[in-house]
Amino acid sequence: MVSSKITTFRKSEDCPTSNELLEYQRGFLAERRDNEVGRHLARCEFCAAEIDLYSRYPQDDASEEGIESSRIPAALFQLAEALLKKKDNDPSSLDALARENGILLDKA
Repeated sequence: MVSSKITTFRKSEDCPTSNELLEYQRGFLAERRDNEVGRHLARCEFCAAEIDLYSRYPQDDASEEGIESSRIPAALFQLAEALLKKKDNDPSSLDALARENGILLDKA
């Protein structure tokens, strides 16, 4: 029997921040927190997908080193934009989020 419960694919309040997930992926977390995040990833598809994104599209330390931020591929931009529009009904959600985090968007 198929469950009628619809799951939401998004961060929740108990999810690590994106910066913490990036530190985990790079191996920069303290051992205790590293273990906690590892356990979280085993049960959270969204955060596991975010770690996979960081593996496929390595992030640089642009804000720390004065390097231009990596551009998000157009297809990923379109997916993220569609998800945010659906969630917030706000067409500028992704642009605002990107600006806040110093991310350059490649909308081509």
